Amino acid sequence: MLEVTHLTRTFGAIRAADDISFQVPRGAITGFIGGNGAGKTTTMRMILGVLHPDSGQVSLDGRPVTRELSRHFGYMPEERGLYPKMRVAEQIAYLAALHGFSQAAAANRAETLLKSLGLGQRLADPVEKLSLGNQQRAQIAAALAGDPDVLVLDEPFSGLDPMAVDTVGEILRDYVGRGVPLIFSSHQLDLVERLCDHLVIIAGGRIRTTGSRAELLHAHAGQRWEIECGPAAWIADVPGVSAVEPFNGRHRFAVTAPEGEAAAVAQEVLRQALGRGPVAAFAPWQPNLVEVFREVIVDEPQDKQENR
Repeated sequence: MLEVTHLTRTFGAIRAADDISFQVPRGAITGFIGGNGAGKTTTMRMILGVLHPDSGQVSLDGRPVTRELSRHFGYMPEERGLYPKMRVAEQIAYLAALHGFSQAAAANRAETLLKSLGLGQRLADPVEKLSLGNQQRAQIAAALAGDPDVLVLDEPFSGLDPMAVDTVGEILRDYVGRGVPLIFSSHQLDLVERLCDHLVIIAGGRIRTTGSRAELLHAHAGQRWEIECGPAAWIADVPGVSAVEPFNGRHRFAVTAPEGEAAAVAQEVLRQALGRGPVAAFAPWQPNLVEVFREVIVDEPQDKQENR
């Protein structure tokens, strides 16, 4: 397990990372999400040792991550960093060789990785001749070139089409299945919800919440229901109901009664609604990750969101 403990990093007056603590378990893909300038990239760079924290520690299976350990981490930066005029296969082979592969093994690994990513026909092409999406695939191959023990990926799905997303997702699942801790950041919350088992949400340089996807979705559902019926202002007058708001053509209401009585309050709302007219839908509200994210994140002034 990769563990981040009390990492703090400041840049002048800006505290880009403020007492950051979370875990990246083995056997699960961890999504690291937050708005622009939330502190994701700063945290990832500290995990890798590219940035030194003012305080705190990163450990792998209880051992502090040293420079030697971090050499076995695979990193994909958000900014593409491959040599544009170098041939794709040569570049990936070069990176594999830097991680200790023999020349023949490095060439074989580069070819295997690039073919698995759909670049088998572009092995001899310079990076600059690839489309942006294919450059992204090559960048992912670069992160995997050394057969890493840990994967830290910053926006790995940016610019990929749906088929490429599926391909990359399968490859990452394979690494996770072998026990490699994997954390990636993304603004594509639909992909995060689909691919990730574990989530870390950050805002303003601080961790707001962390846990399994199922835990977070359940925790933020609360005692809320949705009903699709006619005018619904009357629902707020039902004892035990605290609020009613329109949502996607339906009415969402929250119940304040104790958990054991919440279902009865919801059923009373349904009973009264049926007495007033047809009800097209009625169910407990199940949030998606976008809705959880909106509830967790507190808006910040833009000047505090720069350079994180």
